[in-house]
Amino acid sequence: MVVLTGLVALGATAAEAASGLLTLCVTQALGMLWLAVRHRTPITLAWSTPGAALLLSTGAVAGGWAAAVGAFVVTGVLIVLTGLVPALGELIARIPTSLARAMLAGVLLPICLEPVTGLADSPSYVGPVVLAWLVMHRVSRRWAVPVALAVALVVVLVAAGSSVSASDLVPSLTWTTPRWTLSGAMSIAVPLYIVTMASQNVPGVAVTSSFGYQVPWRETMTVTGIGTLAGAPFGGHAINLAAITAALAAGPAAGADRSRRWIACVSASGTYLVLALGCGALTTLVAAAPGDVMQAAAGLALLGTLGAALVGALDDKAGREAVVVCFLVAASGITVLGIGAAFWALVAGLVLRPVLATGRR
Repeated sequence: MVVLTGLVALGATAAEAASGLLTLCVTQALGMLWLAVRHRTPITLAWSTPGAALLLSTGAVAGGWAAAVGAFVVTGVLIVLTGLVPALGELIARIPTSLARAMLAGVLLPICLEPVTGLADSPSYVGPVVLAWLVMHRVSRRWAVPVALAVALVVVLVAAGSSVSASDLVPSLTWTTPRWTLSGAMSIAVPLYIVTMASQNVPGVAVTSSFGYQVPWRETMTVTGIGTLAGAPFGGHAINLAAITAALAAGPAAGADRSRRWIACVSASGTYLVLALGCGALTTLVAAAPGDVMQAAAGLALLGTLGAALVGALDDKAGREAVVVCFLVAASGITVLGIGAAFWALVAGLVLRPVLATGRR
């Protein structure tokens, strides 16, 4: 749902957004299948959820949807280069993790405010979603977000009624010829690349390694980069190593025999291919959503991510002032020289960090 709302915010039509989600499901499934079978290692791939949140906060850029697609292509190129050029990976590693998390937290803040504003503006639509989330938190925190999303879909179904036709439910691919613009590259590609690397790929390696498995870094970056490149013209923004779900495939939940846990990734790959068939239906429902119900559901889904990003960012005591500035700039939503807030937030953090550290007594 976050992916769909992010793509629509960039200017994608319902058909283009459905194509993007379909593409992400297929490319990450095929990439995961290749890596797991080839290396007999539980290497889990996913789409970039923090990246989708970034798209939602960025909104339309100059050049429209075609320029956004061009930015996705640039992101794919950067990911491939990370695998092929060690110096680029080392450069990204030098960016303080606290700043990347602060940028992500600033991007997420306006989205996570949607349940609050939506409850005030459309209580009859958003109220049941928030109530379901609260109740499930008391019953089972694990199911709070899925149940809230399910209730949101029920609200949409009831409100949309007969306006949804059967033909809208069939998934299909929609090609968009990329358009490359400087504002698209700076507002979308660079922040999307950094967020994907810092919030997904690097933690994904750490989680998988914590269970005793070695991730083939160069090949994984190449596979996910090529997958992103291939999916970009069809609306896919980025695929990457999974961070949270990596623990499910690499941990004991995937079986007692460590040598066979890679089979969980094969099962996940098949599941994503099946889920791809429902992309058209999900997109149609999101497009038919009344009020702010879907944005509110997305905000609830990202509350945990926001909390983790804030904790990780503010844990950097030495550079806390720069982190706060980075967070505020990202949350401001400003656009300067046609370039969005996420890029300027990172610039502000990187510039101020050594200045403020030098001035400390």
